[in-house]
Amino acid sequence: MSAPLAGATPVRDALAHAAETLADAGVPSPRVDAELLCAHAASTDRSAVASASLLGRTLGDLGPRVADDLARLVAARAERVPLQHLTGRAPFRHLELEVGPGVFVPRPETEDVAQVAIDAARAALAARGEALVVDLCTGSGAIALAVATEVPGAEVHAVELDADAHAWAARNVAAVGAATGAVVTLVRGDARTALAHLDGRVDVVVSNPPYVPPDAVPRDPEVARHDPAVALYGLGTDGLEVPRGVTAAAARLLRPGGLYVMEHAEVQAGAARDLAEAAGLVDARTMRDLTGRPRAVVARRPAADVGGSEP
Repeated sequence: MSAPLAGATPVRDALAHAAETLADAGVPSPRVDAELLCAHAASTDRSAVASASLLGRTLGDLGPRVADDLARLVAARAERVPLQHLTGRAPFRHLELEVGPGVFVPRPETEDVAQVAIDAARAALAARGEALVVDLCTGSGAIALAVATEVPGAEVHAVELDADAHAWAARNVAAVGAATGAVVTLVRGDARTALAHLDGRVDVVVSNPPYVPPDAVPRDPEVARHDPAVALYGLGTDGLEVPRGVTAAAARLLRPGGLYVMEHAEVQAGAARDLAEAAGLVDARTMRDLTGRPRAVVARRPAADVGGSEP
């Protein structure tokens, strides 16, 4: 279909045209993105768009501006603007978070990292009646909010240094809190030094820090052009300067027996375990994601420090 989209265009044809355009541009999931963009243009959900297509409805049936808005959104997505930047929303576990330029878009693989933190927080709550969790380099607030909403009763703190990312996290903390009652204490600060008043008291430290090495430019245009560099590159020749500082902070914050989980690149599994051991953590192991890729390091602070005892 070469004619421009109009109100009289059947939704079925509009979706086919949009999917073809996105496929030609190299978008990995063109049909799904077309449906989601149409749903966003129509201020509805994807299932309503699918129903409209099956029932032979037109774009005009979905709203007076849907044709123009869909054409604009498809053109931007074909330029590889991230889908989440266009819709302003990113799913993460059971949450829908606000995202846009200036903040890292949460990825499905990080949901596995969040699960480790959630399980450990639940265990602490069951064992001691309380759970204190810290999310370092929180970005959009995704992990912290997942823990706060899925482990009622946990006390959750989140740290973010970058001003733009912190602003997005603050929006999400406020929105999710208003909808669910979940509370996250958000701090703007350096993950390496923040929350000193919690030293030695934290049950779980979780982090998805910047870790990409400086010479490993991401292949996907959505990442390379649109994710903020401060959220991608971990500094140092190996990309592990920020993770090294985060790991040292975790060792400082954790209570004896407390758990640490940090996402890393596939090629950094051994180095991430070494960082944990160098910081004095024990039982360091690599967690694989659902596709089998080495995705995160998991370690603990020793149950009782040498020469001391558990508080």
